[in-house]
Amino acid sequence: MPRQPIPPPHRTFARTMRADATKPETLLWQALRNKQLEGLKFKRQVPLNGTILDFVCFEARLIVEVDGGQHAESAPDAERDRRFEDEGFKTLRFWNDEVARNLDGVCLTILHEAQGRLGDG
Repeated sequence: MPRQPIPPPHRTFARTMRADATKPETLLWQALRNKQLEGLKFKRQVPLNGTILDFVCFEARLIVEVDGGQHAESAPDAERDRRFEDEGFKTLRFWNDEVARNLDGVCLTILHEAQGRLGDG
C-alpha cells in the first residue's frame, strides 16, 4: 500500500491514544510488539484512511481492534471494516474482557489468521 500523507491532527490523536491506551490494549500490545508473535510486525494506533487502527500488520493486511461495549453492533464499525476489506484487509475484533481473560487465545486467533493470509498456515 503506498504511503499516504497523514493529516497532523490524526497523527497527534494517534500519539495521544498510544499514551492513553486501555488496559486490554496494553496487554495485547505487550504480546504483539517487537515481532514477538512469530515474527509478525504490528504497529499500534496507526492513522489510516481517516481512522485510527488499534493494531495493524501491514504484511498480512490484518487489522486488530480491541473494543469496549460502545462498539456493540456498531454500524460505523461495520462500514469501516467493509471499506478496509475492499482494500484487502481483514479486521479481527475482540472485546476488552476477552483480551483480559484469554490473551493467549486472542494471540492464537491473530496468529492463525495472519499465517493464513500470508500462506503459512
